[in-house]
Amino acid sequence: MTLRDLRMPDQRHPEKAHRPDQAQPKKPDWIRVKAPTSDGYKRTRDIMKDNRLSTVCEEAGCPNVGECWSQGHATMMIMGEICTRGCTFCNVATGKPGALDVFEPGRVAHAVHKLGLKHVVITSVDRDDLDDGGADHFAQTIRAIRHRSPDSTIEVLTPDFLKSRPGALEIVVEARPDVFNHNLETVPALYPTVRPGARYFHSLRLLQKVKELDPAMFTKSGIMVGLGEDRGSVLQVMDDMRAADIDFMTIGQYLQPTPKHHRVDRFVTPEEFAGYEKAAYGKGFLMVSATPLTRSSYHAGDDFARLRQARLQKLGRA
Repeated sequence: MTLRDLRMPDQRHPEKAHRPDQAQPKKPDWIRVKAPTSDGYKRTRDIMKDNRLSTVCEEAGCPNVGECWSQGHATMMIMGEICTRGCTFCNVATGKPGALDVFEPGRVAHAVHKLGLKHVVITSVDRDDLDDGGADHFAQTIRAIRHRSPDSTIEVLTPDFLKSRPGALEIVVEARPDVFNHNLETVPALYPTVRPGARYFHSLRLLQKVKELDPAMFTKSGIMVGLGEDRGSVLQVMDDMRAADIDFMTIGQYLQPTPKHHRVDRFVTPEEFAGYEKAAYGKGFLMVSATPLTRSSYHAGDDFARLRQARLQKLGRA
C-alpha cells in the first residue's frame, strides 16, 4: 500500500465510499513490521516496474512486502489491478477491468527469470467479465514461465471461476502448476458480509475437483481470522478442507486496510495460532502455516519444499 492509498481511501475504493467508517484498533506488538528500505526491496520493485507488472504485495497492502521483496520474492498479480468483486476485506480496487494484455505472460516469465525465482506465485483479480474467468491467461502465463525458467516451480492462487463457462478450471489444471491454491478466506457464516460475491461450498468443490482432475497436484487454501469467527467454526473449516483432500492450509490475522473495510473483530494471539496449527496437523494436513503474519504466498517456496518432503514421508519414500 502506498502513502497515496492511505491518504485517499475513498478515491482508491469509490465502491466502498458509502460505507460507514469502522474503527481500526491499535495493532499489538506481534503484528508490527518494519518499513521496506533494503536494496533487495528496491531491486524487486524496479524489476516489477520495468516489466509493467502488478503484485498482490502492493495492491493488497501485504505487511510482509519488505521482507519478501528484500529476498527477491514477489507474488505477481495478472489480468489487471481492478477486480469485478467487492469483498469487504480486500484492498484491491473494484470496478470494470480493461482488456487482457496478451504480452503479460511473457513479461511475467521475463521477471521470474531475472529475479531467479525457484518458486513463483501467480495470482489475479476476479474477472467475472471474461467467459473463462481468465483461465486461459493463467495457462499461458504458466507455459511462458515453464519455457523461460524450466526449473522453477509454479504456484497459482486463482479466483473461484464461479461465473465462468464449464471447463475453465480444467484449462488451468491442464497447464500443470505445481500447487493449485484458492482461498476460502473465512468461515461460511461470514460469507454474506466478508465475501458476498462468492459461495463457500463452490470454492470447496473447486479444490476437490482439482484433486479429481490431477491427484498428484498439491492443493492449498487459506483463511483469515479476527473477522468475527469462533474457534469451532475454524475447526469445521479444517474438516471441510480435509474432506476436499486439501494438502496445505494457511491461517493469518486479518488486517483492516482502511476505515471503509470490514472491521477487525480482534487480534488473535500467537498462542491461539499455535493451537490452530496443532489442530490442523492432527486433522491430516501435509503442511500448515498459522501465524499472525501468515499470508498465502509468505515463504511459499520454503513451504513447498517441506510440502513435497511431507508427501514423500507419508508415502514412506523419504
